[in-house]
Amino acid sequence: MPAGARKLVGKVRHGDRALAAATVGAAVIILGMLAIILLDVIVGGARTISWEFISQPPRKGMTEGGIFPAIFGTVALTLLMTIAAVPAGVATAIYLTEYASMQSRVARLVRVSVANLAGVPSIVFGLFGLGFFISTVGRGIDKVAYGGQSVYGRPCLIWSALTLAILTLPVVVVSTEEAILSVPRELREGSLAVGATRLQTIVRVVLPEALGGILTGTILAVSRGAGEVAPILFTGVAYYLPQLPTNLNDQFMNLGYHVYVLATQSPDVDRTKPLLYGTAFVLLVLTFLLNLIAIYIRSRSRKRSRASA
Repeated sequence: MPAGARKLVGKVRHGDRALAAATVGAAVIILGMLAIILLDVIVGGARTISWEFISQPPRKGMTEGGIFPAIFGTVALTLLMTIAAVPAGVATAIYLTEYASMQSRVARLVRVSVANLAGVPSIVFGLFGLGFFISTVGRGIDKVAYGGQSVYGRPCLIWSALTLAILTLPVVVVSTEEAILSVPRELREGSLAVGATRLQTIVRVVLPEALGGILTGTILAVSRGAGEVAPILFTGVAYYLPQLPTNLNDQFMNLGYHVYVLATQSPDVDRTKPLLYGTAFVLLVLTFLLNLIAIYIRSRSRKRSRASA
């Protein structure tokens, strides 16, 4: 090998090693920061965790008692958000991939809108929910169905869930669209060749094959929505509410907002600090559990699809 080629190969190898070292260093820094945060929350919160803390409502200005209403409100809010966001996101992705042509102006407008939604600050979604869902839709329902009485024209659980659904919609649309595009076209053509309609092909062939990607988008949406606080500040979350929400038009407590309140609004920081760490710990555990459930469902669906294939 000529000397010039050897030098070039040596430079390339040194560059590869430097790049590998930089990427490994970046990964170690990220994992280290995550470990420090988790360790701080776990060490500070594990001391507070007890059955009373999990199952009882807060007492004495939230300096004693538990956080069960906040846990219940967070789970209810996340489930309603998922029910609202996933079908709409999947339907949008199906239209973009299976029905809209490449030259469709409507499809381009939808893609631009989804991209813009992904870049909007979360606090703006809260203001949108206040102005549209509460002031417009809610008060309109009250005028038509309740004679002007304030039933839905106020902050409540359903409006917070719909606001978070719009916030997480781009995640579901993009992940579902990528999952559908990854399905081999031969499967579609084979289904159409045996006489199936386009709708039957989508329902029985495309969506089962893309289910893993759809559930991945659902996991990402749950992860983001469960910890968001800004969109629900104006649309339904309550500062202190010992009772559980039993209707869609009830206000609710939320773990993320509870952490914010304990950290910024408490008159006695020393007394509320254990509760603050305990609430943050429960929020992390709850988010991980929701993700694990979605991951389990995704793995089961992939195993079934492989077995059927």
